[in-house]
Amino acid sequence: MPHIRASDWRKLPLNLTDLCIETTLRCGQSFRWRKIDDEWNCVLYGRLLSLKQDQTHLHYKVVSSIPMPSRLATPISVKSELDPNSSDDTEALLKHYFSLKHDLTALYDQWSESDANFRKKAPKFTGIRILSQDPWEALVGFICSSNNNISRISQMVHKLCIHYGPLVGHIGDEAFHDFPTPQALSGKKVEAHLRELGFGYRAKYIAETARLVCEEKPEGWLEGLINPENPGWSVTSTADATEKPTYRHAHEQLLLLSGVGPKVADCVCLMGLGWGEAVPVDTHVWQIAQRDYKFGKAKTKTFSKAMYDSVGDHFRKIWGPQAGWAQSVLFTANLKSFSEQASGNAKVVDVKVEIEEVKDDSTATDEPVGRLRKRRQVAVTETVKVETHTPTETGQARKKRRTRV
Repeated sequence: MPHIRASDWRKLPLNLTDLCIETTLRCGQSFRWRKIDDEWNCVLYGRLLSLKQDQTHLHYKVVSSIPMPSRLATPISVKSELDPNSSDDTEALLKHYFSLKHDLTALYDQWSESDANFRKKAPKFTGIRILSQDPWEALVGFICSSNNNISRISQMVHKLCIHYGPLVGHIGDEAFHDFPTPQALSGKKVEAHLRELGFGYRAKYIAETARLVCEEKPEGWLEGLINPENPGWSVTSTADATEKPTYRHAHEQLLLLSGVGPKVADCVCLMGLGWGEAVPVDTHVWQIAQRDYKFGKAKTKTFSKAMYDSVGDHFRKIWGPQAGWAQSVLFTANLKSFSEQASGNAKVVDVKVEIEEVKDDSTATDEPVGRLRKRRQVAVTETVKVETHTPTETGQARKKRRTRV
């Protein structure tokens, strides 16, 4: 893949109803985005990106990048839409990552029409999209999520990137690494090292899954499970062209991996393989099914595989082929970290957007993510009425915050 140069701020026309990154990047889908000085930062496919959003646009820039293997080059379907005079496909990557080909307003209308509960809660949680993540990253991230919370999962994923992923760049003094490859996590000493880093029993699952993908599965096996209607960014696949992949087949194949149960498999199917009908069912979703849809007779937190499948089938019947997207909205509304937003309290806030290039980087800081920082001065300030989010979570609140698996 050609080297992507650092860029100034650019923008995509997107309102907060089409995409709200403040909600989408915090609701337990991806665990690598870090917020620094009101900007969301992450490495995607070898490039360190910074994002921020106002009422009408998503603003983005490439901070730095490294060359990537040819198997992760720009997909052919995307190349045809690019400017032939430019090798920068960052806009196309963001459109892919945030699944912008789907009309979110139409989907919300569809789900609201078929479901009174969704119609009641959705107006407070607009702009939530399912991310189209790298399948391997999604797989490992959700293996880490077993009996865990978002804060700890993010710490684990951060450790994986620091110790096994390539360094891509810095924001201030803070280093950003890409996600490690299966080969990097398949070494003989990986399991012991991960245990030293605090991964517990998940260390064995990660190391065994990496070894299986590297040594026992053909190259591109995981990518071969991707929904052909929602192709991934990677161009490598060994899927038999005579066999059309299905959600059920992908789900069953993932269950053969170490540390992968039905919930983890559905999370990977939904957020890593593009199967919109996958409905991950954890305690949050089971609670929603019982409380709001009168599902099941007993108020129990445990459920069998048959009950798990029944809940997913029930929601697929209500919401249709993108049931996993609708589930994500209600899942987010059920999280304690979004309780203030769910209550419908609104306030007027200033959304600040840097229009002109900032050449002075003296405001950069290596303060740990999550601490309160002084805001940067910027060129334009817009006043927007939004549903309030909890601005800073206490340590106790973050500890209780759970993922979808």
